[in-house]
Amino acid sequence: MNEQIPVVLNDAAVRATQSKLNWPAYIVAAARPHQWTKNLFIFAPLLFAGLLTDSAALGRSFLAFGAFCLLSSSLYIFNDWSDLEEDRAHPEKRHRPLASGQLPVSTALAAAGLLATTAFFISYSLGLYFFLVTLLYFGLVLAYCLGLKKMLVLDCMIIALGFVLRVVGGAVAISVTASHWLIVCAFLLALFLAFSKRRQELVALSTEAGSHRSVLKFYTVGYLGQVNIVLVAASIVCYALYTVAPETVDKFHTDALIYGTVFVIYGMLRYLALIEDPKYGGNPSKLLIDDKPLLLTLVLWGGYNAAIIYYETYHSLLPGQ
Repeated sequence: MNEQIPVVLNDAAVRATQSKLNWPAYIVAAARPHQWTKNLFIFAPLLFAGLLTDSAALGRSFLAFGAFCLLSSSLYIFNDWSDLEEDRAHPEKRHRPLASGQLPVSTALAAAGLLATTAFFISYSLGLYFFLVTLLYFGLVLAYCLGLKKMLVLDCMIIALGFVLRVVGGAVAISVTASHWLIVCAFLLALFLAFSKRRQELVALSTEAGSHRSVLKFYTVGYLGQVNIVLVAASIVCYALYTVAPETVDKFHTDALIYGTVFVIYGMLRYLALIEDPKYGGNPSKLLIDDKPLLLTLVLWGGYNAAIIYYETYHSLLPGQ
């Protein structure tokens, strides 16, 4: 006679099994794909080099974008691991896969390693110089995660330099030289976004801010508000000067790019107003996606610049021009 032996799984075993099945979703959440919008800076050299219609350059730019997306995701996971205790005390970050315990540390770090390895493989396929740019970016952000994020002002400057490396990487990937003006504009804009995030973290977390991010102990809302005003003005002036700089006019055969500054002014002033709401200020990427007028402004700015650059480039190549 065959005996039937019942198999009973206790609640803990069931929860463990279900959790493992959800690990891919938790890894994706920890990788923060919504933050990939930051890597759009990579396409700036492609636009201003007049190569949007060049299929080879376009393909290399997308590969560069993919490499930075994977690399930044691996670093987000590593940063969550390094901030584990602080995130668990944060009202929102405690729900992240690592901080909540839904995703084991070993699994998360293995996923981060795989993402970084894949990113470096792609970056090396784009050439040694692009590989070195991604390596520098990785080292810079790693240093930020391990200690530089605790240093006043330098924390935001490191974040801004990460955006500059995206622009430089985008230029290197398509074998063009990034304009000094473009690099400075990217740095100022990224610095504004970084300081805006710090300000809104202070507003949202109030007196407990320092326990969630140690560097916030050294900032004040008033100081960061003043810094943002300076950076908005500097970014707008720098961009306007870039559009009418002699080398820019000679390159694109027009000074009409200056009129696109209206999109820059509107976008930055609207962003400055929107970050007064704490639900947006701590997450620039979420704000860009959620606020339709801001997203439309970005599209219109890109469309205007593309129209001017490519019309003038095409017109200059016509016989008799």
